[in-house]
Amino acid sequence: MSAAEAAIIEELLESVAGGRNWFTALLEAVRMWSAPEEHYGGRHYRYLVDNEAFDWLGLAERLCEELDGLIPGNERVALLFFGKPPVGQSRGEFRASIGASKSRSYLNYFYGVLVERFLILTVCDEIRKERRVAGLTRDDGVYDEAYRRVYGADQASLLREFRKQKGYRQPKSIGLDELDEFTYWLFKRRVKRADKSCVASDTKKALGRLHELAVGGSRSRVAGRPAASQQEPSGSARRARQCC
Repeated sequence: MSAAEAAIIEELLESVAGGRNWFTALLEAVRMWSAPEEHYGGRHYRYLVDNEAFDWLGLAERLCEELDGLIPGNERVALLFFGKPPVGQSRGEFRASIGASKSRSYLNYFYGVLVERFLILTVCDEIRKERRVAGLTRDDGVYDEAYRRVYGADQASLLREFRKQKGYRQPKSIGLDELDEFTYWLFKRRVKRADKSCVASDTKKALGRLHELAVGGSRSRVAGRPAASQQEPSGSARRARQCC
């Protein structure tokens, strides 16, 4: 941990211990934070994917570790797992709280990682429905077929291409940080290669799925979501590493 981040954490702890609302103090710490990644408590945290996409809830989770014992456990769980902040904020207030630069980077993460994952989820569901209509009940191959429809190749082939391009090793498994980076790479690859109308249609489809979750009442509001009809999934959905 750098001296700058240590000072941010010290100020956060003093503010909360002094009676300031912990969520407000946390957002201020998020705004001042500059480290794109770090090792803490035996775990690696990556807050900035590909130097462009900011996972603000990932940083919030890390900072909540420092506030352990100082904040209500139910409020912490509500934020990190259900996306429900203890203090209501408008989109403009949230942007001002974390800063314009981080707000823009967060939108990259929202569309490039979260929405991209829900696009695959939606296409998986479409394939399953098609199979049921055809009288097929087996679920094998759905995930790869969804990848072929969206990206033109199966997941394994795309992962090899991604790792080769990045100069990474080719292990059989994939870690959580690499999966975020891979998903963001897929997003940029799709936007670059696909027709603009197709990109817009796919994005609308994925956002519709997020909206259905919100309207269905199974997910809470998330601070700083891009638009009323463009819901971000909850913390638990945000951490879902596979869609199908």
